[in-house]
Amino acid sequence: MTAARKSPGTIYQHGYHLRRYAADTRVGPWASTLEQLVAYLGALEVGDSALRLKRQALRGFYSWARIVGRMDDNPAASIPSIRAVPGIPRPAPEHAVRVGRRNADARVRLMIELAVNAGLRCCEVCKVHTDDVLPDLVGWSLLVRGKGKRQRTVPLSDELAHALRDRDAGYVFPGRVDGHLSAARVSELVSEALPPGVTAHPLRHRYGTRAYELGGRDIRAVQELLGHAYVSTTQVYTFVSDESKRRASLAAAS
Repeated sequence: MTAARKSPGTIYQHGYHLRRYAADTRVGPWASTLEQLVAYLGALEVGDSALRLKRQALRGFYSWARIVGRMDDNPAASIPSIRAVPGIPRPAPEHAVRVGRRNADARVRLMIELAVNAGLRCCEVCKVHTDDVLPDLVGWSLLVRGKGKRQRTVPLSDELAHALRDRDAGYVFPGRVDGHLSAARVSELVSEALPPGVTAHPLRHRYGTRAYELGGRDIRAVQELLGHAYVSTTQVYTFVSDESKRRASLAAAS
């Protein structure tokens, strides 16, 4: 995985799922059978997304074991696929954004603004650096270091750009993880400032929905802004209002 330039987070995640399999089953790595793998996955009480990740880790490991000669056969090759259930948009309500802005201190409020006005994930907020605020042809943009080492630029309002540039040079949210806060800590701080039941991620859904609805309904533009590899993922982030659906339905009926 390192040779394939997978991110450290992805490598750790796959290793974690393999360690859990080993600890839960007590089966030696070369003794596993298809029946044992299927029974293990079938007994897990986790969501579909988590189950798909575990399946991917097991299939990747045993594919490698077969290729390098550790095993004669790949017991994971025939693990049944897990159908992905489409998610639904979960944009944070406006009152939640107001509460977060009112309750948070200056540091956490800036985290909230990066999610609300730039659509950043917590794992991207934590790594924002003052050098990443760049002038563009019409104002300011932020260089975002996203998942899988992918980078993108997101336009910033002048107010948000200056708020970032006014911080001390370096990581905007300094901490102990390579010099910055962890994504988990950012998520925790933002969630604490929001109303009960609202977490950091719906702020990103709100950004995607507003970018789509107010930005000319350009799904490809929203995909680029959110840093998604697939438009199908972006569709989960773009809530279509009842008014928009009614307008489309009346247009079709006219």
